[in-house]
This record gives sequence, structure tokens and C-alpha cells, in this order.
Amino acid sequence: MTRLIDPHLANLSEMMKQMCDLSIRCTNLAIDAYLGGQNARKEVHDLSNKMMDLYDKVGELTFDMILRYQPVASDFRLIRSSLEISYGFTRLGRYAYDITLVRDTFGDLSDCKNEVVYTLSGEIKQMVKLAVECFATLDLEKAKELRTDEDLVDKYYNKHLPMLITQNNVKCALADALVLRYMERMADHAAFVGDSVSYIVTGARTYR
Repeated sequence: MTRLIDPHLANLSEMMKQMCDLSIRCTNLAIDAYLGGQNARKEVHDLSNKMMDLYDKVGELTFDMILRYQPVASDFRLIRSSLEISYGFTRLGRYAYDITLVRDTFGDLSDCKNEVVYTLSGEIKQMVKLAVECFATLDLEKAKELRTDEDLVDKYYNKHLPMLITQNNVKCALADALVLRYMERMADHAAFVGDSVSYIVTGARTYR
């Protein structure tokens, strides 16, 4: 039996799917452009703005559903978490845009070796993809995997960031430090998606 709230939940699901797709596109485009020496600032900025527009629509829809239909606990957890996750996706878009600004601001970085950024970039792209899959399937195992991955990213970041101080090329060191910081924050937001999925499924919050 179809409930009055079901069409609105379906609409919410579609908007969240769009945000998921945009998150992956933003992340991959920004990182690939940075490593490839390309300027993707405008493209990523446009994608990020689309995510902000969707976030506003998600907010309006979630509040409307809560006020109108007084959703049951399981629906309420999904609605509430969708709003939180959609905000997390906008942050992914913003950090992706920040990465493009590094290339835009510093100019030619062809002399930079980027080994650290190369190593971490693959992990970040995979985490964002995993976060999207985790939310789409409400998979608790993927949620746990995201937390494990986030811990690894933190360890890698904390280990290699001080090493940039010893670089002779100040411009490269500053650019890499900024990009590493943005990617570390992206890992945090991806892991938060997993925490929110745990809340949707179990009703319990994971605090760190």
C-alpha cells in the first residue's frame, strides 16, 4: 500500500542520487586536473553550484515531509540523514573546487613531483565512490570500511605533511600541503556518510 509520504521519499531519493553522481564527478575531475596540470576551476565550480542548489531543495523537501507527515522512526532517520549527507556532499564539492584553485593560483606546477598527492588521490577517489555506494545500498560493512579508510588517510596525512617542510621548492611544498589538507577533509566527509548510514540502519550514532 502506497503511503502519502512515499512519492516524496522517491523524490528525495532521486535528488540524493544526483548529488551522489555530482560528488564523484567533482572529486575525479578536480584531482585528475590537478595531477594532469589542467585548469578545471570553472567546470568544478559549476558542478559544485549544482550540488548547492540540490542541497537547498533537499532541505526544503525534508522539512516539508517532517511537518506534513510526521514520519515513522525509520523514515525520519532516512530523512534527517539525507539532509546531513547532502550537506556533506556539498563540502566534497567545495573541497574539490578548492583543489582546482590551487592550480589556478600557483600556476605551472610541472616541476612538482607530487608523489604524496598521487598516492593519496587514488584513496580519496575510492572513498568518495564507496561513500556513494554505501548510502545507495545502506551497507553497514561499507560504512565500517569507510572508517578504516579514513583512519589510514589520517595516518598518511600526519606522516607526510611534516616531510613537505624539507622540500627545496617552496611553491611545490605549499601546493602539495594545501591539496593534501583538502583531500584529508574529503576523507572525513566520506567517512561521515558511512556514520550516517549506520544511524539510518541501526538508529545509533557513531561518535569518535
